[in-house]
Amino acid sequence: MFALFKKEVRTFFTSPVGYLIIGLFLTLTGLFLWIFRGPFNIFDYGFADLSNLFLLAPWVFIFLVPAITMKSFSEEFKLGTYELLRIKPISLGQVVLGKFLGTLVLCLLAVSPTLIYIFSISDLGIITGNYDSGVLWGSYFGLLFLLSAYISMGLFASTFSENQIVSFLIGIVFCFLFFLGFDAASTLFTEGSQQLAFQTFGAKYHFDSIAKGVLDTRDLIYFISVTVLFLYFTFLKLKTSTS
Repeated sequence: MFALFKKEVRTFFTSPVGYLIIGLFLTLTGLFLWIFRGPFNIFDYGFADLSNLFLLAPWVFIFLVPAITMKSFSEEFKLGTYELLRIKPISLGQVVLGKFLGTLVLCLLAVSPTLIYIFSISDLGIITGNYDSGVLWGSYFGLLFLLSAYISMGLFASTFSENQIVSFLIGIVFCFLFFLGFDAASTLFTEGSQQLAFQTFGAKYHFDSIAKGVLDTRDLIYFISVTVLFLYFTFLKLKTSTS
């Protein structure tokens, strides 16, 4: 599995894909946070914190993660290399896990330069260093779990077709519905208790909870469960297609 993981990471950085994904994420977040006037702009926001980054990042990754994962299995099917992969001394579960971890590393590398922003907001405050570190690190932690779920869905989407564009679109639908679908559907209910109950099935509710700096085991269990579930779906889909 470790060999496959290294191969995935190496593949990202021996082609323009890895650099393009990292560059796109940093460019988009940088423009919206520091350049473009609007609701995400830190200067317009008036507070020295990075909450706007964590409002923006989930939406950017709804498109970037499927762009990364769309070739994970689609390309293997199209080129016929999936059969070669299966005859190697590695289990199907290790194949799925290796691709998952390789993509996760790329996403974390894309996010890691935003740590520089911490020094920026630290100096922007009236009192230097006056920011809520609990909320800040909780938001990064929540983003890690959200990315894990997105990646598992993207991998599952890539098993549906040899066409990478089809896999990309399916991945976007999965990630979007997972993040905002339940939250949007809850507006169909009139009672607040029903709305809240329905929102708890969506990722936005749990991500917002972690981003407040409070690590609730229910939120962690939710993201871990979703990630494991879609990795298992990926395993079953691959197993069915090769049986």
